[in-house]
Formats: sequence, structure tokens, C-alpha cells
Amino acid sequence: MERISNRIYSVGVNDTDKILFEGLWPLPYGVSYNSYLVVDEKVALIDTVEGGFEDEFLSNIHEAIGDRPVDYLVVNHMEPDHSSLTAYMMEKYPALKIVANTKTVPMLKGYYNVPEERILVVSEGGEVSLGGCSLKFYMIPMVHWPETMVTWLECENTVFSGDAFGTFGAVPECIMDEEGTLNEYKDEMIRYYSNIVGKYGTPVQTALKKLSGLNVMRICSTHGPVWENEVSEVVALYDKMSRYEVSRGVCIVYGSMYGNTAAAAEALASELEKAGIPYAIHDLAGNNSGELGISGALRDVFKYDTIVAGSPTYNNGIFPPVETFMKALQSRLIKNRRFYAFGSYTWSASAVNQLNAMAANLGFEILGDGLSFAQAYSKDKCDMSQVAKMLI
Repeated sequence: MERISNRIYSVGVNDTDKILFEGLWPLPYGVSYNSYLVVDEKVALIDTVEGGFEDEFLSNIHEAIGDRPVDYLVVNHMEPDHSSLTAYMMEKYPALKIVANTKTVPMLKGYYNVPEERILVVSEGGEVSLGGCSLKFYMIPMVHWPETMVTWLECENTVFSGDAFGTFGAVPECIMDEEGTLNEYKDEMIRYYSNIVGKYGTPVQTALKKLSGLNVMRICSTHGPVWENEVSEVVALYDKMSRYEVSRGVCIVYGSMYGNTAAAAEALASELEKAGIPYAIHDLAGNNSGELGISGALRDVFKYDTIVAGSPTYNNGIFPPVETFMKALQSRLIKNRRFYAFGSYTWSASAVNQLNAMAANLGFEILGDGLSFAQAYSKDKCDMSQVAKMLI
């Protein structure tokens, strides 16, 4: 438990045991499930935490308010890492009212069998008074579920933003940011956005425009630090990512069966290093220890303007991990990128042509025909210095 202000307490938990977020995304630094109490004449709890943390969560609440009842549970977002303890809280606090919007109601029933009489339905701009202050609600659908909303505490210029502005990574004992916190979490914030929210750039832009009318001085997200010292920088980063804006650089991704496409990828990385071109390289087949695979690759797609994809021809098509990556780009509506393809083949070269076709369908700028090479990798077959010059 941590006191953030006179009215606000952080009562969330860290999860350093979970290996994959949503069963997909690696968590090398853990993740936090943030929950907040707003304490006035009445007490409101903003979101809960993942199941399995009941004792720690309730202990945090008791440390903050003792035996006082929790009057309201605000459900900003129904994803179970934030709503799992809804039924548990209803049992612990029999008079508790669930504050939710109309799109949330059927989810509350479907997940936790919440009866309608326990739900207080709010709409855009609706308010709930806590006595000396009020909570106000704004809908931000598809950031990143259709029922998502944010809660605004005007008396403290604080927005409880749900998953928006969140990041992977557990938080230290002091959840508040300080100068340099964003730099520490930036890669994990970009990875979180690219993995979870990346498809929804347009809804994020709509939400940012809506929230721009509020004098936000503190952001309480459901994952990662509480942003107070670096609010403008965090908002600017989300604005940039949701516009699909990037810097010059190269994201190399590849899959390799027997090391030949991998050797070509490493040779290209070496040439970019010599040329001083920013780059990242990712083994999508997960053969390198510590690699984040597609999760890290998507992060760097949101950093750099050029994507280089390497794939051997596999069953006359694209090697499956690389094809999965290309489909992930498609599902995230990635735009305004340059693209180059390469890869090995044994008897029939088709992967590079198919990669170029997928990239063309995404509207990418295709840089040349790509490079297909037969059988084993060699410098004679693959002049990666020339490819690097094309990417500059």
C-alpha cells in the first residue's frame, strides 16, 4: 500500500511469477496490477487485481482504510487481470455498488454473475459523489476493449486511465514516477502498447483528443508507475505511437531452420552497425536465449521506419514464425513503413516474393525485389553491404 495523496491510495500488487501476459507476451520483469482507493466521506475502489492475490489485496485495502466499508467499485475495464476479484469484493463488502457503463453490464454478468441491483450504470460525463469530491466518467471504447472508460477526479487533476499509459514491468515500493522513470520503462511501455493496444491507434487518438480538455496532472494507470512528473512526456509517447510515427532505423526479423537465413540476418546487422544505422534484430523462432521473439519485434516496429524480414522457403511458402509476424503487422494496421525481404531456399524460391506481396498489401514501400539465395549462406551469394546501403 502507498499513499499517493490526501485522498488516493495505491493498493495494487506486483506479479513476478507470471511468465506470459495474456498467455502470449513474455514478462522478463514481471507486471503490476494497479488498483486505487479514493477516500472521502465515501470510499471508491478503482479496479481490482488479478485472481490469486486476494490476501495481499485485501491487506492493502485494510492498511489504507481499516474497517471502513468500500462503497463503490469502479470497473474501468473488464479484462480479468483487473476485474478478477469483483465477486470477491462484493462478498467482503455486502453493500458495495459496482460502477460501470452499459457495455460493461453484460460482461459483469457473464464473468461474475453480478446481479443488476448491485450495478450503478454511468454514461458519458456521469458523476458519482463521494462527499467532498466526485468521480466523473469518460468512455474510451476500443482502448482496448469496447467497454473501456476512464475515471476523472477533478479535485486532484487525476485520471484513472485503465490500460492506457500502462507498461509491462513490476513497480518498486514507491509507485510514483520521478525524473528518469520514463526512460527506465520506455521500452516496456512501447512493447506493452505494440503487443496489446497497437491495433487501436485511431481509438487512442480519439481518446487523447477527449482527455486533452482535462487538466491532467496525474495519471494512475492499471500497469506500471503512477505518472506525475512526466505526464506530458508519457502522453506525447502515446500520441506518437498511435499515429504510427517512428524514427529512422531498421527492425530485422528472421526465422531460420538450419542457420543460413540467420547468418544472412547477422551479416546485415553487422553492416548496419558499421554504417551507424540504428537497428534491432529478432529471432522469431526463439532459438536465442533471452529473446522476446515476436513481442520484442513488434516493439521495434513501433520504433523504426524500416522492416527487414528474413525467411527460408518452407513448404513452398513463408517459414511459419515469420508469417505469423507479418499477420501481426496486418492485424495492428501498421502503416508508413519501408520493407525488404531476404531468405534461403533449396529447390524453389518463393518466400521472398510472398513476403513482398504481404508487405505490398499493407501499403509498405518495397525496397527492391529482395534477396533469395540457394542452399548455404555465403558472402558471395549475399552482399549485405549493398543491402545496407539500400536501407540507409
